[in-house]
Amino acid sequence: MDKLEKPLETWREELSDTQFHICRLGGTERAFTGEYHATKTPGLYRCACCGTALFDSDAKYDSGSGWPSYFQPVSSEAIASKDDLSHGMHRIEVKCGKCDAHLGHVFPDGPAPTGLRYCINSASLKLEPRG
Repeated sequence: MDKLEKPLETWREELSDTQFHICRLGGTERAFTGEYHATKTPGLYRCACCGTALFDSDAKYDSGSGWPSYFQPVSSEAIASKDDLSHGMHRIEVKCGKCDAHLGHVFPDGPAPTGLRYCINSASLKLEPRG
């Protein structure tokens, strides 16, 4: 996937304050406050920054964590991951595969078939309803 790069100032102009804080500065929204944490609308979740398809609602489930959770992305190219050693712990950060927007983290405590829980900030997503 070809990378999309823009200066930080351009991202600041294009995104809301919350989206900029989360997607470009690696912030996190509070649990149970995001727009999509309880959404059951069928559709495709796209990157709020660049529109790349990231997760399908068919892979969404209620993890009880307070953030939208998915057991798999739409493709392996849709996301990138890297070690996150912040806050005194080891986690795996999940980023958009095209624009490197911070999405959230992935944990090994999800349901079958993958056993993974992609814990994603609502502000980093835009739902495209099906139909």
